[in-house]
Amino acid sequence: MIKIAVMVATAVNADGFREILGVAISTAESGAGWNSFFKDLVARGLNGVALLTSDAHAGLVDAIGVALPGASWQRCRTHYTPNLMAVCPKPGLVGTDSAVVSRVRAHASGGAEAMLHSVFDQIDAAAVHAQYDKLLDQLRTSLPEVHAHLDDARADVLAFTGFPRDVGRQIWSNNPNERLNREIRRRTDVVGIFPDRAAIIRLVGASWPNNTGVLADGRRYLGLDVLHRSRLVLITTNTTEENPQTPGAIGA
Repeated sequence: MIKIAVMVATAVNADGFREILGVAISTAESGAGWNSFFKDLVARGLNGVALLTSDAHAGLVDAIGVALPGASWQRCRTHYTPNLMAVCPKPGLVGTDSAVVSRVRAHASGGAEAMLHSVFDQIDAAAVHAQYDKLLDQLRTSLPEVHAHLDDARADVLAFTGFPRDVGRQIWSNNPNERLNREIRRRTDVVGIFPDRAAIIRLVGASWPNNTGVLADGRRYLGLDVLHRSRLVLITTNTTEENPQTPGAIGA
């Protein structure tokens, strides 16, 4: 029996509707697999991708740079939070610290999670970055490992600030794709073992009609006004040589 990874990409098109771009299967969720998938999408006409939202899978992120040059990457905030918490001290962990110091550090890590969430509640890009600076300052001495993790991830976690503020909620996480992935897992777990790859594709494809905005109820995922303003940002940043953050809409 061979385990197979299913890779799915969705996007928001020029009319604001979500679409399933494609699905592919690979023996491993590796850079080679994602690169092949993205190159196939490009060969079939995918273009104009300026932002891709996903988790921080190393193979996936590397493939973005190879197959989709010029596209920015938004690190999914939902996936990033547990990544950050993994480097935070655990409650009751003593180690080389005293029990009192350990409890203080654990309390600080809980505050770090709450403050990270508050970053996304700010009213504009400037306020988002200011709150992130405040978070870094708070953790610089109390939790240096957490501070370093946040500092390294800053550009990727805050890539959404290149967009109009009212589109942030739709692009700062990969939750819509995760709902589709859960449905795919639910269906494939029932079958368990497939005779060939074509059978996997057929079953996964059967999940699409009930998990795509366009096919389900015809509602736009992004309004035409915010799409227009996002394109204006894209035009402006493409004509600026310094820090060319370019917004767009695709999830993987």
